Amino acid sequence: MYHTWMRYFTPSPVHHRLGLVCLGVGLQHGTLPTVGPRTLDHHVAVVVSAGGGWYRGADGRRTAVTAPALIWLTPGTPHHYGADPGTGWDEAFVDFSGPAAATYTELGYIEPDRPVVPLSDAAPARAAIARIARAARPGNPLLEVETGAAVHELLVALRRARADTNADGDPVLAALARDAFQPLSVAEHAARHGMTPAELRTAVRRAAGCSPKDYLLTVRLGRAKELLAATELPVSAVARRVGYDDPAYFSRLFTRRVGTAPIRFREQQGRSVPGGWSNRVPDPEHPPTILPRSV
Repeated sequence: MYHTWMRYFTPSPVHHRLGLVCLGVGLQHGTLPTVGPRTLDHHVAVVVSAGGGWYRGADGRRTAVTAPALIWLTPGTPHHYGADPGTGWDEAFVDFSGPAAATYTELGYIEPDRPVVPLSDAAPARAAIARIARAARPGNPLLEVETGAAVHELLVALRRARADTNADGDPVLAALARDAFQPLSVAEHAARHGMTPAELRTAVRRAAGCSPKDYLLTVRLGRAKELLAATELPVSAVARRVGYDDPAYFSRLFTRRVGTAPIRFREQQGRSVPGGWSNRVPDPEHPPTILPRSV
């Protein structure tokens, strides 16, 4: 079972001269069909924010993919990848091209020789992709410029989120974000770092300006917003995915902190993000403009 939403468009030659153009954007969730083997003529950034799977490149080696992670698909490179059939994964992807891609590659932001990149946190990249999805609404006269600008933002967010060179330089926050959806108390999070709860509170307040509990709550609610906006999972399933076994408690907490109930939040997002869900993945050679909504 899986859900997918995607849009593809064709920027003009003038828009290509802006440096980067977005060719497509998509949000997918569940046990997705495998992709490939195939070779593309443009770049794709696939951000895996939950679950796991595998990637196989031109050398035939199979590499494990564990969220949060980035899969780089670069022009002319054969690739084949998929989610684990038992667990599936959550992914968001952006297809893009343009002359600035060569410069980003030279600067190390795009890594053709490193197709699977562990991330410390997928949330900033997913936020950039969500902005692309919102800009992709039908009839938006600024579509090409807005989405192109967001691709630049996405590449910066991905570079900052690389687990080996996290620009924020705080391994404690990165680990808290990674483990935020597990049923761990603040004391248990602290123990994982060899800290007392007081030491963890001091470290998080210094780095993030809030308590560990508030930081974990921010990560959880941010992910809940993404799932409500980008999937048709029941609220109870969203609650479980972000670490709450009691859906009623999750709904009260979400309403108090976000200012609107989860169902209402989903309805509002549904009006602003085009497209719908489908249990079909389109042929990459003949992508649709908007997939039909599933029932």
